[in-house]
Amino acid sequence: MIKGSCHCGAIKYTLDDSPTQAIRCNCTICRRKACILAFSSPDRLALDADASVIAEYTFGEENIRHQFCAKCGCSPLGRGIGPDGNEMVGINLNCTEGFDLSTVSIEDFDGASL
Repeated sequence: MIKGSCHCGAIKYTLDDSPTQAIRCNCTICRRKACILAFSSPDRLALDADASVIAEYTFGEENIRHQFCAKCGCSPLGRGIGPDGNEMVGINLNCTEGFDLSTVSIEDFDGASL
């Protein structure tokens, strides 16, 4: 299980998973946000945030809803449709509390080519 939040703490989450794999995407938004993303199913995510503080941004095919805090601008997570057609959540491991990034295999993903 891992916990994370935005910078100001208005968005907090607990993920009932211990990721072993993640991606570093080079698409135009992920590169700018410096995200390292681990994916899971929405039923494994417990979100603690007022809906009014969660802002969303989509672009391109709008398959991914990039979510960020309307107060501090931090991007702790996103939601979307995975390659298998199922709902998924992407957790920015750089927004976790005490998670050791050296415990995950980080694969570079060429999102810029999509």
